[in-house]
Amino acid sequence: MDKFKPPIGKFSQINGYCISLIGDDIDTDRIIPARFLKCIDFDSLGKSVFIDDRKTLKGNHPFDLEAKKDASILIVNSNFGCGSSREHAPQALMRWGIKAIIGEGFADIFYSNCIAIGIPCFTLPRNSIKNIQEYIANKNLFFEIDLFKSTAVSKDLKFNLEIKETTKKMFLSGEWDATSNLLENKYLIEKKINELPYIQFSTN
Repeated sequence: MDKFKPPIGKFSQINGYCISLIGDDIDTDRIIPARFLKCIDFDSLGKSVFIDDRKTLKGNHPFDLEAKKDASILIVNSNFGCGSSREHAPQALMRWGIKAIIGEGFADIFYSNCIAIGIPCFTLPRNSIKNIQEYIANKNLFFEIDLFKSTAVSKDLKFNLEIKETTKKMFLSGEWDATSNLLENKYLIEKKINELPYIQFSTN
């Protein structure tokens, strides 16, 4: 998938077209069926996201519509990502092109797995989500999400998004990105190694 560009470090803005999935309790097995969990990496999962639902709808699934092919902000209803704790679910969404999710609510482990790979999950009341989904059904919707202000703004719509304060700080500071943090603090790791009396490096 050419759209896959993983986030790195801190960020405060997410801009993109929206794509909507209507329905409560969409579980991780629907997002990425169990037979794909044997993959040795996540790179190929994007093409298989919602694969069984898409086959059933024969090209009419939102993720198959030409008008939504460039979407990167997913709009969902309640308890999205319930079911098994597989980290493959948010990985598949990211590799399809999803950069942020706005919904009524999320399963806790799915939420945590999204945060760990840089996908912010925002919540809105049911009526607000319904309004967004009805708007998307009739026309394209481009949102500018400001993490600092917790807002989503388009030409016609504006919403005050809800997100956990600790989660927001992780994205604004870059703390969510464990790999980047590790590399940035490489000198501290080396310093600690040199201080450990039981680790000795031979010069021979």
